Amino acid sequence: MAATGRRVPIVTPPHLTEEQYMTETLDPTRGLRENNAWLKRYYFTRAAFSIVWVVAAFALADATTAVVATLLLIYPAWDAGCNGVDAQRNGGLRRNPTQLFNLVVSAATTVAVAIALTQGMNAVLGVFGVWASLTGLLQLATAVGRRKNSSGQWPMILSGIQSTAAGGSFIIKAGATAVPQITAIAPYAAFGALYFFVSATWLTIVDARRPHA
Repeated sequence: MAATGRRVPIVTPPHLTEEQYMTETLDPTRGLRENNAWLKRYYFTRAAFSIVWVVAAFALADATTAVVATLLLIYPAWDAGCNGVDAQRNGGLRRNPTQLFNLVVSAATTVAVAIALTQGMNAVLGVFGVWASLTGLLQLATAVGRRKNSSGQWPMILSGIQSTAAGGSFIIKAGATAVPQITAIAPYAAFGALYFFVSATWLTIVDARRPHA
């Protein structure tokens, strides 16, 4: 029988593009190195942003309403953008449904915070509580899914659990009579920075110990 010359389609895992799959098949360690290199940059960048945000939150807690509002809006908007970029780097949003949902939730939270700002900081803290709980669960799911192909995911798993718990705490505090400041959210962001930094450092150590060809 004569060959038809038709290209047989390659069936790839849902979290990988065809190029990534071929790279990992021909050179498994190369794919792992490239993925770890991206995650290190991603985690270090997110840690740095969170640290800057925490410092700004404490330094500008008594600043004008516009300044505080800007900080409150930037945080979930940044998270939405980060999830979009990370998902695109790992096969696209369709291949990363938890990050797609995380992007949508964070974008919706940005809008919700803008609306809540007209009601007061208690309403804003309540919105952050719902957001932290949802994104914590999504971060947990993303980290669990990545464990097969990436190191340094245990801090992300713990971060997801802690975020969910912090969200519940925010919701409870939002119902109190005391009016919170932006500094009430800062410890949550600080823990996020710590987890991202630990994950990035973990990946750095793993790569340093891995023999290079």
